[in-house]
Amino acid sequence: MVELKPTKGKLLIAEPTLTGDVSFNRSVVLLAEHNEEGSVGFILNKPLEYSISDLITEIEVPFQVYNGGPVEQDNLYFIHKVPELITNSIEISDGIYWGGDFENTIQLINKKVISEEDIRFFLGYSGWSSLQLDQELSSRSWVVVENDYESALIHKSADAFWKEKMVELGGNYLLWSNSPENPSLN
Repeated sequence: MVELKPTKGKLLIAEPTLTGDVSFNRSVVLLAEHNEEGSVGFILNKPLEYSISDLITEIEVPFQVYNGGPVEQDNLYFIHKVPELITNSIEISDGIYWGGDFENTIQLINKKVISEEDIRFFLGYSGWSSLQLDQELSSRSWVVVENDYESALIHKSADAFWKEKMVELGGNYLLWSNSPENPSLN
């Protein structure tokens, strides 16, 4: 397997050996930024038990909220695929954008101009200091893969995402695709 370097827009797939890590066990993370100062990403497959309307009372629709990572979990972040509607957003890659004018976004959601297919909300983010992610990659905590979903990643189902990536990686990863979440409880 060709080992990819982490760059923004790539996906980080948690190695099966991360079973003891509460935040990242079986995680799929979208890298939103990666440079010499550090890295930022959002966990794509850890839905929380509440919706955006539970957190922001001005929003009238119950879009799912995800655990974006262990950093700043009292802050709300979002990625989307509608930069023509959400101004001041930052392109991550492949038609995926991060943030933008939040007040305008609220209005567009309430007017049903932006749907759940267009946007995903996160509490917190995943962050790594300079060289920290490189060290974790060296210790085989993560596998870097291309985002083959492009902007369709926004509405990718979280349920079996990690398992699907294990199957795609093949080889020894296939064994882990059907293993229990905590093998020590088996």
